[in-house]
Amino acid sequence: MQNRQTQHDDDDDSAPGYVDLQVNGFAGVDFNSHDTTTDDIHRACRSIRDDGAEKFCPTVITDDLDRMTSRIQTLVRAIDEDAATADLIAGIHVEGPFINPADGFVGAHPADQVRAANIDDAKRLIDAGAGHVRLFTLAPEQDADGSATRFLADQNIIVAAGHSDASLDDLHRALDHGLSLFTHLGNGCPGSLPRHDNIINRVLSVSDRLAVSWIADGHHVPFFALQNYFRVCNDDQIIIVSDAISAASLGPGRHRLGDQWVHVDDDGAAWSADRKHFAGSATSLATMVSLMQHHLRCTDVQLRAWTRTNPLRLLGMT
Repeated sequence: MQNRQTQHDDDDDSAPGYVDLQVNGFAGVDFNSHDTTTDDIHRACRSIRDDGAEKFCPTVITDDLDRMTSRIQTLVRAIDEDAATADLIAGIHVEGPFINPADGFVGAHPADQVRAANIDDAKRLIDAGAGHVRLFTLAPEQDADGSATRFLADQNIIVAAGHSDASLDDLHRALDHGLSLFTHLGNGCPGSLPRHDNIINRVLSVSDRLAVSWIADGHHVPFFALQNYFRVCNDDQIIIVSDAISAASLGPGRHRLGDQWVHVDDDGAAWSADRKHFAGSATSLATMVSLMQHHLRCTDVQLRAWTRTNPLRLLGMT
């Protein structure tokens, strides 16, 4: 695959590990379970590092606010207790609860816990993180005046859109208020969309103003479609995320994700129990790099930018 080459000089980077902005769990540890302990998180971190990660963002998804804050606080304790964990975690990613509750857009998130964006709830969630919340995904249409987006951006938190059917006006308003990323484009939306005016085309039309992440396991977005999307975006705007769940690295079978069951097929696709939608990914970022090399013939420069340089720059770590 040929694309516009990244012009950033990455020669000074001494550690070539991956940087994954979205990890819901790994190796049997679910960051969205009330049973998860700090020892479990430390164990997952060791597995994630062994898989080739340099930094990652553990992700807490939509639920009752008390449960979300509790899970964020458990992650904070895990960071405080272990230097290796603190070194590996670049920040906590809060995905929801300010997302679109409509079927398809809500994805694997519990629709009954979705709510409109508001500063009080946003503050409660980031306060639980004690300075460690670094990324927050919301649907711009749920933040009608952009005030929550602006509040989060003013706290030096990366604001991403996702699980969203934002109009172009919604997207432009959010961009003007501090939006800087779109989370896993092509997912968190229904399988069938309007022919032309849909969330994928809307986001691609403003991709010169924000970074865009994709799940590159070949299931969430077919590789031929992913190649088309990559041709639209500059290489320095593309970010690959795993969206890994606790089933990642465990192989086929039935696994937990929060309060639901996920079935992983022999080909690695992770499905909700009703098989209506994917429920995160069972594929690690390292495996996604191999898949993109094979299916898309991406260059080493591109893959390094998409899985390391670009997310590090977004995090302000370069």
